[in-house]
Amino acid sequence: MDLMDIRKTVVSGSFYPDTKEEIKRYIEHFNSNFTLEDKIEIEVKALIVPHAGYIYSGFTANLAYNISSKKQFKNIIVIGPSHRHYLKGASISDYKEYETPLGNIKIAQELVKDLKEKFEFLCFDEDAHFEHSTETQAPFIKNYFPNSKIIEIVYGDMDYKELSSLIDEILKSKNNLIVISTDLSHFYSLKKANYLDNICLNGIINKDLSLLDKECEACGKVGIKAILDTAIKNNYETKFLHYCTSYDRTKDDKSVVGYTSFLVGEKI
Repeated sequence: MDLMDIRKTVVSGSFYPDTKEEIKRYIEHFNSNFTLEDKIEIEVKALIVPHAGYIYSGFTANLAYNISSKKQFKNIIVIGPSHRHYLKGASISDYKEYETPLGNIKIAQELVKDLKEKFEFLCFDEDAHFEHSTETQAPFIKNYFPNSKIIEIVYGDMDYKELSSLIDEILKSKNNLIVISTDLSHFYSLKKANYLDNICLNGIINKDLSLLDKECEACGKVGIKAILDTAIKNNYETKFLHYCTSYDRTKDDKSVVGYTSFLVGEKI
C-alpha cells in the first residue's frame, strides 16, 4: 500500500505511547482502577471523550470506550475540533487506513464517499488531519473495537446544526458509533476550572444548549452542541461517567485543564 494511502500518526510518543506494549499497559492500568457502580441502561449511539495526553485524561476516555465496547460497531466516526489549522466546514479523512501503534485501522471509504456527496461542508484538507483531538482516540478504538472501521472528521469554523445534520445521517445505521472529542476549560485556577466545567457538565446532563453558551469553555463545544441537538431530536439520554482535571496528576492548582466523558444513546 502506498504511504499516501495511510493517515500516519502525528502525536504518538507524545500524547500517548508509541509502542503497542506500553499502550496496553496504560489500558490495563486504567481498567484496574474502576468498578462500575451503576448499571448502564443505554443503547450507546455516541461518546463524549477528552483528548489530552493519556497520563491526564486517558482514564476518563477509557471508561467510555470500555463500557461501550459491550456492543461492537461496523464504523466508528471520530469528530474533533481543529487546533492548529483553520478551515471552514469540516475535513473528512480520505485515506485507506489509519495508523496506530496497535496496528492500522481500515477507513470506511464507501461511507466517506457517501457523506462527501451528501454534505457540501465536507472536504478533504490534509493539513487538518495533523490533529491530536481525533488521533488520541484511535488506539482506544483499535483496542476495544478491533474489527471496526474508522472515519476521522476534523471541523473548523461551522455551525453546530450543520454538524448535527451529519450526525443524524450517520446514526441512521445502528452499526455506527459517534465519538465526540473535547476537553473542557483551559489554564484557569482549579477553583475557576471547576466552576466553568460544572456549567458544561450540567449543560450536557440536562441537554441544555443555553448553558453551553454561557460560561462553558470546551474546545469541542461545537461537537458537544451538535450531539446534544441530535439527542434532543431523538430523545436520547446522556449518561455522565467521569470528570477530572490535570490537577489530579500534576498537583498544580494554578493552571489546570478539565476533562469529562459521557455516553449518549437510547434508554433501554
